Amino acid sequence: MRKTPASSGGLVPSPATGDGDRSDPGPGPGPALRHDHARFGTLAGPLNDPPRPGVLYRVRYRSTLSREGHRVRTGLLLAAAPLASLALLVWLVQPRHWAHREAVPPWAQVTDTALLVSLGLIELIRLIAVVSHAHATLVARDPVPVAPVPGTRVAFLTPFVPGRDSLEAVRATLEGAVRVRHDGPLDVWLLDEGDDPEARLLCERLGVRHFTRKGVERWNRPKGAFRVGTGHGNHNAWLDAHGADYAFTARVDPGHVPLPNFLERMLGYFRDPDIAFVVGPRVQGNHDTAVARAAEGHRFLFHALTQRAANRYGSAQFVGSGHVIRVSALREAGGLYAPVTGDLATGLDIHGRRNPATGRPWRSVHTPDVLAVGGGPSSWTGFFAEQLHRSRDAYGTIVRHSWKAPWKLRRPGRLFNHALTVAHYPMAAAGWILGGLSCVLFLGLGASGSAIDPSVWLTLYANAAAFRIALCLANRPRNVSPRRPKGSLGLAGMVMSALSAPVYVLSLLRAVLRRAPGSPAMPEGDPARPDRLAAFRVHLLWAAVFAGSLLASVPLGHTHAAMRAWASIALLITLAPLLAWRCSVLRRRVVVGLRAVRRARRTAPGRHRAPRRRTSARVAAARRHLVRR
Repeated sequence: MRKTPASSGGLVPSPATGDGDRSDPGPGPGPALRHDHARFGTLAGPLNDPPRPGVLYRVRYRSTLSREGHRVRTGLLLAAAPLASLALLVWLVQPRHWAHREAVPPWAQVTDTALLVSLGLIELIRLIAVVSHAHATLVARDPVPVAPVPGTRVAFLTPFVPGRDSLEAVRATLEGAVRVRHDGPLDVWLLDEGDDPEARLLCERLGVRHFTRKGVERWNRPKGAFRVGTGHGNHNAWLDAHGADYAFTARVDPGHVPLPNFLERMLGYFRDPDIAFVVGPRVQGNHDTAVARAAEGHRFLFHALTQRAANRYGSAQFVGSGHVIRVSALREAGGLYAPVTGDLATGLDIHGRRNPATGRPWRSVHTPDVLAVGGGPSSWTGFFAEQLHRSRDAYGTIVRHSWKAPWKLRRPGRLFNHALTVAHYPMAAAGWILGGLSCVLFLGLGASGSAIDPSVWLTLYANAAAFRIALCLANRPRNVSPRRPKGSLGLAGMVMSALSAPVYVLSLLRAVLRRAPGSPAMPEGDPARPDRLAAFRVHLLWAAVFAGSLLASVPLGHTHAAMRAWASIALLITLAPLLAWRCSVLRRRVVVGLRAVRRARRTAPGRHRAPRRRTSARVAAARRHLVRR
């Protein structure tokens, strides 16, 4: 057990007040830490003085909207974006726009009704998404950090599953963990699922404590809290064995490197006795490929906006790059939940319980401070696998636990925010399915759900889409990633969100059919998983649906401009990942070929090039020439 008191000096200016706390990451493991983490590690502001003894501390918050310089413009946009989507929905479903065809077979009338309902549901989903976005923008807030209580006993945990997690990623995480500062007893633990000898040697070399449940029958069960071969079972076994020795546990996944101020910035919120856990944003460190850079932008809305909005209700989602949790709250909830429901269900269960000491509901905090930097998907295969895994967890939470939310969360605000958060994946999947169904019904079967002017429809649709994009752009100053280029509009993240919809559909179908995922979640950012054509099979299937609808519309004469534009955009979305992959492969081949040609020219026989003289020699020769003249 070690004690690492914070040393004086080295203050880093805060973006809010000019003061701050130390955020120097020290000698990090690689390029993941070569960015302005000092500033982004103090986005919530400087550490404030703790309350006076005897004064009950409650976490205070600052509205992000109140700190902006264009509040009036943002307020108008918050009102205009939902109203534009609502106007499109109301105009579309008016009875005078319903199609009434006479002398058509019954199946044609059924397709007309189905098309009308499909179009209405699509616009309703779009309206809910815009309302969710506007609501998060309006209520988002950051906590006011305070100095932690000295002397608290903390365990810093990192799970390790041999064969799934690489030892190099674990080494980087542990090297960062042993540099974390804490004014009190701190133990760094490696939770080794397989009792790997190399992992034991690494722990001995770094002074890290090693735990394994291998060979203990009561900690290795086929199902339940100690399910064998799972991360939650590994964590719960440690909690059962050593949890009572600590007041708090901090945790990051392998490959995520905690910064030295990880605990300094998180533990202070636990001065509030009703805070169960504190979570931070997930920031990706590897930006070596275009997919990795776009994947970072894809997470913007959740970590920079949705989680901040949850602070309004004290119910942040239990996800992110790292967290600190009160051991008593976690033990009361029975430990972590199984991976099918995962962290979302764990957070929901904790929020549904009360603190026995105070009788008040447990609350949570999301801090915008970047306190851990980790790996992420660098290929399309890794990105789609990550989205499949996360959407599967969301569907599992909805099916198994969200029906309990009205009784667990109780407060309307908490319930409303939880519903908007977990509805993201099913709404995206349903919108994509309804879009494909509408194209098939109209372009392929000739259905006519509504009799509207295509130009008017396109105009209203473009206005609603423009307001939604403007709302996304207005939130870019709330960025929490040090990797975002200055002046970036975040368009790559929007594109990646659209490209993920077919994957959400696949995950939804598996959840409905109660099928297990095709393969376990792969390590994020694993370079050993290159892209193959099979990674795009879901997108190619949907491309065939939209392409077939467009081709069928030509001989059948189903030439509605709006529906054709819709199908064309959807076809482009489904083919975009495949085209981007092939272009990147072609570019690499061209670069390798050009390098080989240049290398061959330099080493060709009979080709003797005079050695170049150094610049200083050329300058001296020029001077002698001028002197002679």
